[in-house]
Amino acid sequence: MGWKLGVGDRERIGDELAVGHLTSATCLDPGAAYHADDAGDLRADAEVAFELGRDVDPNDPAGAAAATAGVGVALEIVDLARPPDDPVAVVAANVFHRAVAFGPFRPAQPAGGIRGRLLVNGQPRASAATADDLAGRLAAAARLLGAMGERLEAGAQIITGLVVQVPIEVDDEVVADMGPLGRVGLSIRP
Repeated sequence: MGWKLGVGDRERIGDELAVGHLTSATCLDPGAAYHADDAGDLRADAEVAFELGRDVDPNDPAGAAAATAGVGVALEIVDLARPPDDPVAVVAANVFHRAVAFGPFRPAQPAGGIRGRLLVNGQPRASAATADDLAGRLAAAARLLGAMGERLEAGAQIITGLVVQVPIEVDDEVVADMGPLGRVGLSIRP
């Protein structure tokens, strides 16, 4: 159903971002419960998400931004305890991904900078400004996927790498808030 971009130091391979996949098995409805059966080091990531309105040509970097049909907020659950810190193993194990929930997509990104924050049990835990290079990340992902015989296709949803991350535990209620892009939350359950 889409792709996740890993931009952190543990996720990169050299100077490149990492690309993982999103499937219907790990996509949760907003407000649903994520069941953390054997979690080791759970974290919540507030992320900007894009929905593509058309396919992206891997050889057309400018086309990635133009293909965006919607922008929204995503809440990703990751487990940093697995796999090890070897970048190839991180990518092979889908870049720490465990689950994701999307808020509604809006037709265009609001003007100006967006600040993302995470609330845990109703309390603000952390906030940060979004990166300026999100369209560049889409272009890099299109190029990398093209080299592997894959494509960014119309309808795909892409989470663009964390804006802010906090540790979470079982029984926490977590909300990613991106101001004008909206909010989305999940419950963490045993």
